[in-house]
Amino acid sequence: MSQTQRGHLPFGYKIENGIAVVCEEEAAQLRKMYEGYLDGLSLIEAAAQVDQTRTHASVKRMLQNPHYLGDDFYPALIDKETFDAFEAERIRREKALGRDDRQKNTEAVPPAPTAFRMRKKAQVFNDPYRQAEYVYSLIESEV
Repeated sequence: MSQTQRGHLPFGYKIENGIAVVCEEEAAQLRKMYEGYLDGLSLIEAAAQVDQTRTHASVKRMLQNPHYLGDDFYPALIDKETFDAFEAERIRREKALGRDDRQKNTEAVPPAPTAFRMRKKAQVFNDPYRQAEYVYSLIESEV
């Protein structure tokens, strides 16, 4: 089944008679991706070893999907220990690469002013950068 036909159905599952069931071929590939990553492969390499061509971000999202632990609709494909080990290893690598200090901007950013008053233009320059600098200097205040 191609990705475009899957809709929102996670990799490793198929629908039979309205019920999500395990697609054994894909589930085996998924388990091998977890295994490969935990054995030291990158996310892309882990996917490539099972003939999955995906981006780093899509493999990461896939392996972070909590549906693989099982829930009311999806049967479990992996155990909690594997899921937790993946997340711990991902965080360890993130810290080792210095990528754990990225902070999300949680402060509300005020909207940029869109109204202003300016003096009349008296000069025209051939250089567009100088003209822009001049025109910006004419701004008197934000309304």
